[in-house]
Amino acid sequence: MRIFKLKRFSVWAKKHDLTDNLLQQAVKEIIGGKVDANLGNNLYKKRIATRGRGKSRSVRTLLTYSANNRTFFLYAFEKNQQANITPKETSALQELGRFYLKLSDVELTVRLKNRAIIEISKVKEQSHG
Repeated sequence: MRIFKLKRFSVWAKKHDLTDNLLQQAVKEIIGGKVDANLGNNLYKKRIATRGRGKSRSVRTLLTYSANNRTFFLYAFEKNQQANITPKETSALQELGRFYLKLSDVELTVRLKNRAIIEISKVKEQSHG
């Protein structure tokens, strides 16, 4: 599992103390079945508690996830600044997620070199049997 974040997401995350380690942990939780909301078409909402906050005061991340493949963190917000995303935003994020999940390795490499996306890490999938 390769984990990426979009450049805009990365800038927002840095301002809100949302570290790569927290993002990796969130993906591990999703792999383990702990999902806050499955919004359809590989789009998920995942709450992440940042330093000094519990999950109720956490940030909300929206990511596209494909098992045994790739995860892209697309968007994030704080609950006290935005209650939720609209159906129109959900649709747009689903489309954006589909775009990134369909990238070939060559296209992915180009975006990494251009810093349009940043690779966080690779996380091993574990079987649940």
